[in-house]
Amino acid sequence: AADAAAAGRDATVPLVARKGRASYLGERSAGHLDPGAASTALLFETLAAALADAG
Repeated sequence: AADAAAAGRDATVPLVARKGRASYLGERSAGHLDPGAASTALLFETLAAALADAG
């Protein structure tokens, strides 16, 4: 799951934001990580690490 979240995070870089605050940037939003995807990937990485330590 952590690997899939990281892949999804990286897949947001070429996208142009259509919703939310980043949509005000229009085409300039392309080339930047989506902050929601980045923080979700961090959560999954932390969860995976915690589960690996517990097992």
